[in-house]
Amino acid sequence: MSAQVNAGEVVCLIGPSGSGKSTLLRCTNALEVIHGGRILFDGVPLPTEEKLTKIVRRRMGMVFQNFELFPHMTALDNVAAGPVTVLGIKKTKAREEAAALLAKVGLTEKAASYPSTLSGGQQQRVAIARALAMRPEVMLFDEPTSALDPETIGEVLNVMKQLADEGMTMVVVTHEMSFARRVGNWLIVFDRGQIVEQGFPKRIFEEPRQERTKEFLSHLGWDG
Repeated sequence: MSAQVNAGEVVCLIGPSGSGKSTLLRCTNALEVIHGGRILFDGVPLPTEEKLTKIVRRRMGMVFQNFELFPHMTALDNVAAGPVTVLGIKKTKAREEAAALLAKVGLTEKAASYPSTLSGGQQQRVAIARALAMRPEVMLFDEPTSALDPETIGEVLNVMKQLADEGMTMVVVTHEMSFARRVGNWLIVFDRGQIVEQGFPKRIFEEPRQERTKEFLSHLGWDG
């Protein structure tokens, strides 16, 4: 079964742990090799040549489960590093844009802080700002709240909803079903490496057609 992500959409990938959601995301960002099928970006198959792969990867921002921030850099420097080293933006300009992005995610006062002094939710918001600093066309989120305490999950989901409201194209691997139902435009359900069902959130949650989808949602307390 194939799936499509249109510009400006928020597509959520849901399903049991180990069902292939994160693997698909990593393949989309050319972090893992595709052994079957195809992924098209802007209508063109993902390239296999490393030089071309890097060009495509720059058009996508990726946010990981465990933040992946540089521990020796402040929040501001973490956000500014990519534009300087990859995009060739002047350091002064990159730092100005980084400050604006930290303000966007509600962390102006943490610009000079190091990751070790930030909460998990704050670190993840810095990671989102860092991905946005590369001016991506698409944002990929790989279970961005899975490593967070319950009280900080909302901080990150609110930032993601803001991006969605602004029209950012997003593909989100998540176990946060309330977010998927409220913010997602389209849901794709995975099981054992396969897409078993996809559709509008209301339909998936209220009238799932596949037994495996019904079982998964039932285990999470969603019974239509």
